[in-house]
Amino acid sequence: MHYAELKQARQELTGPGGPFEIVEADILGQRIRTFRNAPPSIREVWLSTQQFADRPYLIYEDERLTYADSHKLANAVASWLMAQGVKPGDRVAIAMRNFPEWMLIYWACVSIGVAVVGMNAWWTAEEMAYGLTDSAPKVLFLDAERLARVNERPGMVAGMQLVGVRIPDAPANIIPWADVIANAGNLPDVAVDPDSDACIFYTSGTTGFPKGAQLTHRGCVANLMNMQYAGASSALAMQRATGVEPPATPPVPVTLITTPLFHVTANNCGAYAATSAGGALVLMYRWDAGEALRLIERERISGMSGVPVMARELINHPDFEKTDTSSLLALAGGGAQVPPDLVLKIEAKVATARPGTGYGMTETCGIITSISGDFFVDKPDSAGPSMPNFEVKCVDDNGRTVGPGEIGELWVRGSSVIKGYINRPDATAASIVDGWLQTGDVARIDENGFIYIVDRKKDMVLRGGENVYCAEVEATLYRHPAIAECCVFGVPDDRLGEEVGAAIVLKPGEALTETLLREHCAAIMAKHKIPRYIWFLDEALPRNASGKFLKRELRDRLSPKA
Repeated sequence: MHYAELKQARQELTGPGGPFEIVEADILGQRIRTFRNAPPSIREVWLSTQQFADRPYLIYEDERLTYADSHKLANAVASWLMAQGVKPGDRVAIAMRNFPEWMLIYWACVSIGVAVVGMNAWWTAEEMAYGLTDSAPKVLFLDAERLARVNERPGMVAGMQLVGVRIPDAPANIIPWADVIANAGNLPDVAVDPDSDACIFYTSGTTGFPKGAQLTHRGCVANLMNMQYAGASSALAMQRATGVEPPATPPVPVTLITTPLFHVTANNCGAYAATSAGGALVLMYRWDAGEALRLIERERISGMSGVPVMARELINHPDFEKTDTSSLLALAGGGAQVPPDLVLKIEAKVATARPGTGYGMTETCGIITSISGDFFVDKPDSAGPSMPNFEVKCVDDNGRTVGPGEIGELWVRGSSVIKGYINRPDATAASIVDGWLQTGDVARIDENGFIYIVDRKKDMVLRGGENVYCAEVEATLYRHPAIAECCVFGVPDDRLGEEVGAAIVLKPGEALTETLLREHCAAIMAKHKIPRYIWFLDEALPRNASGKFLKRELRDRLSPKA
């Protein structure tokens, strides 16, 4: 493989005078690697897309908005917010499905220095109430499904202005979307601090409460440049190795957004990359492989990125062979490790598309690594090399940096690392030490700088790209009065990677069914966290000498055999 050419390409692109030149700068009290040529904030990224005025931008079902339409509407939203007294540094929450309005509100807010709180659309009323109390937004944009949850606990929105999106006959306390966009104008002139919060995205919490990660403008812009760099370095390496020149005019991307916009996979990676290139975003109400194939053919989709199960369902769908997928150039997976067999199946089954993936976290505003094309086919079990604004190392349990090929927890440091978690200085201090983010993933790094994720240090289930912390589920289970002991762990699953399993011991004289226990969970936490597998055990759960439950032993003993 062409690893020498890739190394040379990386050095040229990031060296002095290169388009992705890396320098060190003092950022939030740390000396950090960053891009010399990065725009100062997301505002400049969005304004740069005015040049694509007549191109299609947001496509949803039969609705189409051009870039000109989208700028006009985003300007109206920004002007309305400032007229309501929303100032730079304030927060605005979005709680809805992937409607076009999601992106319009997002660009409007970040362009005037207002932080977007991405509310998880799967949250129950209790979880939603926690997120709103924690983030304290001035305004909440919500759709009909989220309004129904607010109505379960009206106190959660006390003091907020509520704007209804796609809610016909909204109640009197809901400001119609039409009123917000009624008076278009110029985007308010606001200087945005690069290290101010661009958005608050919530990650599952280890104590039963999610944590609001503070993604900065600098971090989000750096992630965009990392993605651009990943494509440029791979293309330059392949050009040098094969002598084949790339197209003089790169194709305009048409990206199918398959995962929720309140995650970095869809927003910071999928939406940012396509938008900055003047491409179109095709939005789905919910994931369905058959509908995705129809959209690929109708809209001439060039790229789709979701969790790995989506690519697998797409190529295994009975309509795949009779659908025109010739526009596809990339079929990528993120949010979870792409199984090596799927890498090779994409390569073999989709004639025009190459496989790709990016490993990353909410806490890094997006990707840490990226790999695609021939390099991914050659190393299908790798997550790829780290992006240039990161320092990376693997650290053993004694805090010692291990050598190449040795296994340790992956630590990363760079301008994409979040500022911290709102209202959680303890969690911030535990996760980020001297600028180093402790990822909780166990990895090794080979002689070419390619990273391999080999295990998970965090007590977490990765279900279809969603992090589910075992402690959070256990905290919910323990709220049922019949439960004496419980232990939650990941159960291997061919479709989703892992499912949530729970071993439970009841108090003497108590009785409980799986159905009743799931109903208890459904009232407290999002559906994807509810255990699919439940085992009621007659004996006490096994423990080690320090009293901790032996999760691996339980998983190996109880998990269904393949």
